[in-house]
Amino acid sequence: MSLVSTGELVAEARDAGHGVAAFNVITLEHAEAVALGAERAGLPAILQISENAVRFHGGRLAPIAAASAAVARASTARLSLHLDHVTDVDLLRASHAEGFSSVMFDASKLTYDENVKTTADAVRWGHERGIWVEAELGRVGGKEGEAPLDAHAPGVRTDPAEAAAYVAGTGVDALAVAVGSSHAMTERTAALDHELIGSLAAAVPVPLVLHGSSGVPDEEIRRAIAAGMVKINVGTALNTAFTGEVRGYLAAHTTGVDPRKYLAPAREAMAGTVTGFLGLLK
Repeated sequence: MSLVSTGELVAEARDAGHGVAAFNVITLEHAEAVALGAERAGLPAILQISENAVRFHGGRLAPIAAASAAVARASTARLSLHLDHVTDVDLLRASHAEGFSSVMFDASKLTYDENVKTTADAVRWGHERGIWVEAELGRVGGKEGEAPLDAHAPGVRTDPAEAAAYVAGTGVDALAVAVGSSHAMTERTAALDHELIGSLAAAVPVPLVLHGSSGVPDEEIRRAIAAGMVKINVGTALNTAFTGEVRGYLAAHTTGVDPRKYLAPAREAMAGTVTGFLGLLK
């Protein structure tokens, strides 16, 4: 099946009152697991590659992008390719040639005015090339290299009035918001502000995105979608499943050297995680 666009998947989910999940891809096994999990669930999904993942691959976007696109085209599931948390303008501009239909441009560390200006420039560039652009307002902590951030601290969460002005000023196609989740959580203990999600959904005309969903319990995700959240980002949960299987195999087989022996169960564990998250979205 050919790649579909992220904008198409998000619009379909929003119109149906559902969510659509975006899963972080670091290795080929991640991409294969997302495709397999989506096929088993009979639901679409988004393969997203972050700037951090590109850095892990020596700063080269093309190899992991091409591999992920090839997996998507070979799958029976409807899958799209998304570039996540981009701060480097050169990487943003490389996305078009590598077949990405969407980009999350992250200027959230800048001042509000600088965020608006920089993001508006990215949106103009993307829209000229048919690229759907997501951005972030508020502070969703937990990103690699950042100091720990309390998701409930004053000033962290996204303000609905500011969000409405931000969307109008930038022209973004979707908005990632801070509502109580955090990146890189390994335990599913996050408590979301569902009243705020509803207020944000009413305030802005574009779909809302939940980052840090790995740390959010099932029922909290369901309630978030009911309140207006659409794109649900999952990363750490895949890595937890992957690493658990690898650690278990190597502990039990101390002389083993064939990576296929532990990568196969690790990929299967990630596929199970994908299917589980997709089951929450309708």
